[in-house]
Amino acid sequence: NTLENSNVSVVEEMVNMITTQRAYEMNSKVISTADQMLQYISQTL
Repeated sequence: NTLENSNVSVVEEMVNMITTQRAYEMNSKVISTADQMLQYISQTL
């Protein structure tokens, strides 16, 4: 009986997950900033 080796690199997947999370956070900030800009414009006009 031998154990099968995983074909997934845990470290690589953690790095990918962190990278994806940071990209999501940045996109969320962009959307929030755009929303604030639109609110400012609509209040100014």
